[in-house]
Amino acid sequence: MNAPDKSILRPDAKALSLERSKAINVLPMKPPVFSTIREERLHRKQRLAATFRLFSKFGFDNGVAGHVTARDPQYPETFWVNPFGVHYSQVKVSNLIRVDHHGDVVEGDLDVNRAAFVIHARVHQARPDVIAAAHTHSTWGLIWSALGRKLDPITIDSCAFYKDHVVYEDFGGVVLELDEGQRIAEALGPHKAAILQNHGLMTVGGTVDECAWWYIAMDRACQVQTHAEAASARTGGPRLVGPEIAEHTAGLAGAPEAGYFQFQPLYARIVAEQPDLLD
Repeated sequence: MNAPDKSILRPDAKALSLERSKAINVLPMKPPVFSTIREERLHRKQRLAATFRLFSKFGFDNGVAGHVTARDPQYPETFWVNPFGVHYSQVKVSNLIRVDHHGDVVEGDLDVNRAAFVIHARVHQARPDVIAAAHTHSTWGLIWSALGRKLDPITIDSCAFYKDHVVYEDFGGVVLELDEGQRIAEALGPHKAAILQNHGLMTVGGTVDECAWWYIAMDRACQVQTHAEAASARTGGPRLVGPEIAEHTAGLAGAPEAGYFQFQPLYARIVAEQPDLLD
């Protein structure tokens, strides 16, 4: 009787490595490369619409406040944004509007929130590397912004923002003037996030995916620190992660690639649940 073929019973290391690689890479690790501008534009708009649906599920919607923008790949001086007065849960690819840096709607039939234009136009102008920017009035973001403080490195997740976020202290009410938008852009500098004092959070990214994930992660970090400080008030507050470890963790958890990848399961989830967002 012939001995069994060991290659069937025990795959070689190369074959195992290949299969594991396939399993790990079910979700894209890096942004795709597009063959046409049209494909790239559609991809950004799909991610943008999905972001609003996810933000609605996370409770980041608050009346008509808040906006997320995505730079157009063909006309980079313009950006796609949610139309004014449309609830996040009803945003879809087909009702996004494109706005120029003068505040004019150049594509789409609905109106733009002037605050979206004022803040985002200046951020996009100041940061050519920024593809997307997000700002909403999420509950935990508002709570933490009222303290006028940066987040501390108290968890592995909050370390993603270590030395990579700022506090914008010059709050002047509803942002309707370009000069305040310019000041916000200047305060943000090269960082990926800003705490707008008494106003909420703002995040940016080199992809819509990255920007959206930073916002979700930052709001959660605000929630965690608020609870941690309340729970440890009698013991002197939460313990901080050491500077060296916080910086090392920031280089991993706070990398653009990490932000992009973290968003992929959320995108897959929301498209499966609400496929009409792609309409």
